[in-house]
Amino acid sequence: MNPQVGNVNSLESLNSLDSLDSLEMAARPQPMSSAVWNGLRSAGLVLAGTALVAVCAHAAIPLWFTPVPVTLQPFAVLVLGLLLAPRLAFATMVAYLAEGAAGLPVFTPHGPGGLLQLFGPTGGYLLSYPVVAPLVSLLWHRSASRSYSRALAIAGTGSLVTLAMGAVWLGTLKQMPPMTLLNASVFPFLPGDVLKVCAAAAIASGASRIRREAVS
Repeated sequence: MNPQVGNVNSLESLNSLDSLDSLEMAARPQPMSSAVWNGLRSAGLVLAGTALVAVCAHAAIPLWFTPVPVTLQPFAVLVLGLLLAPRLAFATMVAYLAEGAAGLPVFTPHGPGGLLQLFGPTGGYLLSYPVVAPLVSLLWHRSASRSYSRALAIAGTGSLVTLAMGAVWLGTLKQMPPMTLLNASVFPFLPGDVLKVCAAAAIASGASRIRREAVS
């Protein structure tokens, strides 16, 4: 047998095997890139976050002396701010407001809905969410301590920002005297907001403790 012919046949066999391997690799489903996976994960978190705020918005009680109802929205905003990264918290709140402005039923039902609700008497509270959620997230993630007391202070700060922006907006629209404005936009919501702040802080500090225990 001619050695050259044998070598040629061997090379052809190897090439054919390489081709088969290449075809097989191409036919296999390739693993999803980390960038695509992270993008899908972030989108899922944003949608889940907007759903949480929407559900809490529908847990609302109207008050006869003010156009601002009592809702669980601030609780959802604080929890998401404490649990999500700052950019993701901001994106979630912007997406939520965009959903409401587009007419989706994500705002509290005690209002006109859509853009009218976004720029109505409760607009200041709604527009505070893209400020409060990333602010709370930034303070929490930069905090040296992840204790309950620290979470309480950070969530309390976020709650005060929401109340302040809501009061300023309502006062601008209605031209109320200062005390009347506070009675309509701040004082009635303080007891409930204290409970919301305490609950959000407990969830955040508990989640942080579970995460540390899982790592150790």
